[in-house]
Amino acid sequence: MKRREFLASTLAGTVLAGCGGGGGPGGMMSSPPSGGGAAMTEGLPLRALPALANTATQAGQFAGALVAQPASVSLSSSRATTLWLYNGLFPGPRVEAREGDRVRIGFENRLSQDSTIHWHGLPVPPDQDGNPMDPVRPGASRVYEFTLPAGSAGTYWYHPHPHRLTAEQVSMGLAAPFIVRAADDPLAALPEVTMMVTALALGNDQQVMNAGSDGMFAGQGGMLLVNGQRRPVHAMRPGETQRWRILNATAGRYLSLQLDGHVFALVGTDGGLLGAPVAGLADVLVAPAQRVEIVVTASASPNARFTLRAGRHVADNMGMGTYASEDILTIATTADAPVAPVTLPAVLRPLPAMSSASASKRLVLTQAGGMGMMGGTFLINGRSFDMNRVDFVSTVGAWESWDIVNDTFMDHPMHVHGTQFRLVSREFGGRTTPATVDAWLDTVDVPAGTTATIRIRQDQPGKRMVHCHILGHEDGGMMAVIEARAPA
Repeated sequence: MKRREFLASTLAGTVLAGCGGGGGPGGMMSSPPSGGGAAMTEGLPLRALPALANTATQAGQFAGALVAQPASVSLSSSRATTLWLYNGLFPGPRVEAREGDRVRIGFENRLSQDSTIHWHGLPVPPDQDGNPMDPVRPGASRVYEFTLPAGSAGTYWYHPHPHRLTAEQVSMGLAAPFIVRAADDPLAALPEVTMMVTALALGNDQQVMNAGSDGMFAGQGGMLLVNGQRRPVHAMRPGETQRWRILNATAGRYLSLQLDGHVFALVGTDGGLLGAPVAGLADVLVAPAQRVEIVVTASASPNARFTLRAGRHVADNMGMGTYASEDILTIATTADAPVAPVTLPAVLRPLPAMSSASASKRLVLTQAGGMGMMGGTFLINGRSFDMNRVDFVSTVGAWESWDIVNDTFMDHPMHVHGTQFRLVSREFGGRTTPATVDAWLDTVDVPAGTTATIRIRQDQPGKRMVHCHILGHEDGGMMAVIEARAPA
């Protein structure tokens, strides 16, 4: 099928509808995105995110269509709020595919701005990555096409990545999960729940506030939502063991997750499963853009309630621009008899030994100008982003050691496009400590005054981005271009 024919066939069937009902005139939503009642009503049952329909007719393929456009929703009783949504859903539709699948997704931009779709964390070719150098103009369409390689199973997400507009578009509602499954998942028998955490900041007029507009502290405001809901309730049988996929899709909030009376077993990160579970964790820090997979065994007490909260990030911003702990979800055990907890396998998947590096790079995170609302900016190696400049050159297939040095007063979650990497160590005050968990990542948190050393490789030639995933910092210039070139 030709590109034009594929776009016509996939986009023609797109239905813009809220989860609680059908779309209104012109594709505008006529019902709140979180189901019956006001969207900000607390205590509703946690809803599952709807899946993007796979219209492919052959095994091993995934075909779908996404439309980004404005929608008018009732988030409160006072007045309607304009959101920008994929296929009229908040969050957008979940994409679910398998390792080895050939993915073809048509995208239509009905916004008044340039947009893209960035397949965050997925090892897609540079020309399919949705980076700011490849915009889709207002009213235009394109097809993204890539293959999900073996070993790519994990929890990912997709969101816009247009030049200087990413924070605004994500704040307005454009984000959704992308789950890649493996045929040999050792945890496949566990009940599974996807929890996508977003932040929504509304002004007095009930319109969305751009998370990139509040200076250096971009994205710390707003209400935290889980699957588009305010403090929903998730029911579990007493003693039940579940696998939770948690995505931090906020524009800049750190989530220090804690569940009253419970501990977590960390089983996966950005790049999929760990080599072995890390059990007994009282809290798990999920930086902006990161994902974790955790296993939770509910209390054996029936008819009990427990609070999942995002604790205050202890290192945030010298006491400025801070936010309090926030309850985000309630676990409610049912009246059923307790079930036996599940014992996790000792080994989840083999992780290869850390490869030696043939080259090294030093990325220094710096700041310039004022602080907070006073016009300051964050930079990489003292330079603001220029898409026409190549900042770093790598050789395809060569492992590199990167030192990411944070000389600013804020923590920065640094994301690299097109690949996964391993955290080797952290340095603070002259003391170097090895990484506490060996895992594949695409986003690494670099606290203020520290250095993170990672081992990384690019496997496809072309230009990639490295940037802070506090989206206001990215839009403000804290981004650089990496060009991966074939070996000489």
